Amino acid sequence: MKILVTGGMGYIGSHTCVELLAQGHEVVVLDNLSNAKPSVRQRIERIAERAVEFVQADIRDRAALRAVFAQHRIDAVIHFAGLKVVNESVSQPLAYYDNNVTGSLALFECMAEAGVKRLVFSSSASIYGDAEVVPVREDAPLSALTPYGRSKLMVEDMLRDLGRSDPAWSVALLRYFNPAGAHESGLIGEEPGGVPNNLLPYIAQVAHGQLACLNVYGGDYATPDGTGVRDYIHVVDLALGHVATLEHLAKAATPPGVRAYNLGTGRGNSVLEMVRAFEQASGRPVPYRIVARRDGDIVTSYADTTLAERELGWKAERGIAQMCADAWRWQHTPKE
Repeated sequence: MKILVTGGMGYIGSHTCVELLAQGHEVVVLDNLSNAKPSVRQRIERIAERAVEFVQADIRDRAALRAVFAQHRIDAVIHFAGLKVVNESVSQPLAYYDNNVTGSLALFECMAEAGVKRLVFSSSASIYGDAEVVPVREDAPLSALTPYGRSKLMVEDMLRDLGRSDPAWSVALLRYFNPAGAHESGLIGEEPGGVPNNLLPYIAQVAHGQLACLNVYGGDYATPDGTGVRDYIHVVDLALGHVATLEHLAKAATPPGVRAYNLGTGRGNSVLEMVRAFEQASGRPVPYRIVARRDGDIVTSYADTTLAERELGWKAERGIAQMCADAWRWQHTPKE
């Protein structure tokens, strides 16, 4: 298939492009490079030993989107493009609704015009809010706590309405838990600008000496060691989940409508467990200090992955030891 990957130069998008190419698919990437570097294209091509077509454009640019669909016979779209920093969304909500919601609307309109109705959407476990029951199932109540999460929920609602209005659509809503790690080659990985917002890059920079100390927000939660528990999934497993989802949609005898799937490991690890795993992988100490809890932080969240295993034939295979080893290798890779 020929796949349009929006936001394909980003962290999860770039790893997914590598796995799509490895399975023989053609890839067209559309990215405005607001949170990615042009060199990522060369890194993807070096790993995959195949070419990637790249269009620098914003998903809110309908003319650019129409040109892509006019120039390429696109079979399906994987939609990653979006702003994703939770704390930033609280201070800049309008930017998140504009980019994530308005941009998605423009994309879906252009897909409909082109007759491309097969879509994999990058959603988030943040739409579950503080779930009352863990592991979290796809039918759990939805209640996003931040503008970032609400923007994802709005797009999911938009797609559910679209599916009800037109049964020709085949849509998978992939709710990620906590992506982490990097490609084993060390060529692509998470490259945050400024102080990292996600745990593993922060730990990696502390181990590397770029940051002095890790702040652990809350040490008195009702968890085995008092720190928050999350479902950390290796980014390559997550990428393979997209490939499995896409192939599931393509093989369906009739359009399956709009379906949500959790992508996680089905188990949780605490902040301090991740610190210890990284110390073991890197051979370096990771100094940390327990500080006050943050408003809105969730105690425990991990996925029930039964549905993805049963319907997509996909299951995460990589554990936190490999996650940390790959992240440490990426930390040492020279960045252009």
